[in-house]
Amino acid sequence: MNQILAFQATLFVCGTVSLVATLRFIGRFLELRHERRLRAPTDDLAERLARIESTVEATALEVERVAEANRFVAKVLSDRVAPAAPLSRSPERVITPH
Repeated sequence: MNQILAFQATLFVCGTVSLVATLRFIGRFLELRHERRLRAPTDDLAERLARIESTVEATALEVERVAEANRFVAKVLSDRVAPAAPLSRSPERVITPH
């Protein structure tokens, strides 16, 4: 009878440990699945990101156009003929020996 009692006690302990481990595994699995759903991008978020991307691309294109215009104006200004000499220039000083 002691062997049957020991077998039943061992079976009870192993069954309890298995049940607790299984319940913890299922709980953790459900928790992770819930977290993944919260982190998953929604369609609204995808639309917003697409709009932001197109806005950034348009802004980059406009900045490039402004930079190109600035380079063009700088080139035109550097290629201009130097302005004429001023009309009234004071004579240069001459040092004469005494």
